[in-house]
Formats: sequence, C-alpha cells, structure tokens
Amino acid sequence: MLELASPAPLAPGRLRLLEPDGSSESELLKRLIDGTYDKPFIEDCGPLRYLHFDLDNVQSVMRHDDPDALCLAYTRKMMTFLLFNAEPRRILLLGLGGGSLAKFCYRHLPGAQITVLEIDPNVLALREEFQVPPDDERFRVVQGDGVAYIGGGAPRTNSERPAREDVILVDACDRDGLSPTLAAPDLYANLRRRLAVGGVLVMNVCGEPEEIESHIARIRGVFGERLISLPAKEDGNLIVMGFRTEPSEWDGAELDRRARGLEERFGLAFPRYVRQLVYGMRGAHTL
Repeated sequence: MLELASPAPLAPGRLRLLEPDGSSESELLKRLIDGTYDKPFIEDCGPLRYLHFDLDNVQSVMRHDDPDALCLAYTRKMMTFLLFNAEPRRILLLGLGGGSLAKFCYRHLPGAQITVLEIDPNVLALREEFQVPPDDERFRVVQGDGVAYIGGGAPRTNSERPAREDVILVDACDRDGLSPTLAAPDLYANLRRRLAVGGVLVMNVCGEPEEIESHIARIRGVFGERLISLPAKEDGNLIVMGFRTEPSEWDGAELDRRARGLEERFGLAFPRYVRQLVYGMRGAHTL
C-alpha cells in the first residue's frame, strides 16, 4: 500500500491507498481532492483508523486499542435487534465496510453463524487492515452481490433451500448513499422470505431525503406496520427494523428490563435506544 500525508479536514494524519509504491503522489492527491479517486482508502489519525470512499465522508471507524468497538452511533443502534433476539443463531450481513458490525457480532455473539457479503474487492483487500477475523467454522466473508445472493432463485428441492436467517443486517452504502443495487424491485420481499419466523431485518438507511422516503415506502409495502425506526442523528442515518412476525413485546416494562440487561452485557446504551424507538414507522423520515 502507498502511504502519503492526508489533505482531509481531520486532524493531521496519514493516508494509505491501494496503490503500488512509486505511484505519482501528486496525481493521487489531485484525484482525492477533486473526488475522482475511485477506491476505498484508509486514514490513520491518532488512535483512530478511518475507512473513506471520498475525503468528505467517513464510512467506518476503528480504534487501534479496541478494534472491535462500535465507534459510530449508527452501528451501535443497529444492534438494537438484540432487544428482540439476544441469542441469534444465524446472522447475514450485506456490506462489510470496515467490518465494525461483523467484528462486534463475532466477538459478542459466539453462538451465531455469521455470513458477510461484500461486493467490492477493494473493500475486501482492506480486511486485515481493519482486523476483521479470518474465516472459520462460524464466520465467513464472501465476495459477491448481496442482493443477488438474497434473491438467488427458487430452489428445486428442500435440500437446496437456503437456510433462513434470524437477523439480516443491511449496511450497503457507497459515497453517494445507499448502494444502487438496493434499488432491485423485489429486494425487500426477498429479504423477508429469507428471515426465520421471528427474524428481523435491520437496515441502515442513508442518503438524500427522497431516497430515504422511497426505501421506507418499499419496506412498509412488504413489512406493513411490523416496523421500528431509530434515528441516528449523530451520523445522519436512520435505522429501520422490519419483523417477519410481530414481536411478543413492542414496548413497556419488559423492553426496559431487557435493555438494562443488554447494557450491562454489551456496554451499549440500550435503555436510551428503547426511549427513541418509533413504532410502525410513524414519523420515521425525521432525522
């Protein structure tokens, strides 16, 4: 990897690019500044490592001294699915990025089988830089189109039927917002079909307001009122959860009790998240 001084509007740091030694630093800096550089890259700045798709936006953050921590608010809030299933057996992630969600689930949910789909080989090339664990018997990262994987076609025999997931986490963003692959018209119906009974879809919705509204409408068209939203105002994101079947507990004293136990177990502010939940997507577009 090529290393050079960062021109980004953060504290002084170093950039690391997927380019061979001897590449023209001035040309690369020009492309970074004018936004034409088309590969993900790293910025190291003090105790933090950032994943960028461009200089203006951060895709992922890792602490060097705690690489499995969830540094960005939206990633912490995506873990609210634990309020409804604290011991998932199968988790599917669409989008690896810097691996924050994958690493946290791998470390804290040892009973879960975790599969990650990542479409961009250049993102996968940075896997070790973000200390994403190697594949093993319960964790694997696959290069491929997650939308195509989800919609993989009707199996011909029961033995070929794909296993259903307890949790599907969708965090598939590019430099402009949600990945264009998520525009597939049957995506949300296919996601719902891949959920186990009691399963939950957790999606990071980001981008321009009209794009957010479009995806919310499509999600509601499939999941109806079995929806919860949670704004992540710190990051300008919206977390949406859709349930295959209505959870036994939506709110009240039981969720509060679970939240306190999860806060102690995982170190995340679940009691505050419970207070911020919006049920049935009422007002979900407000960030």
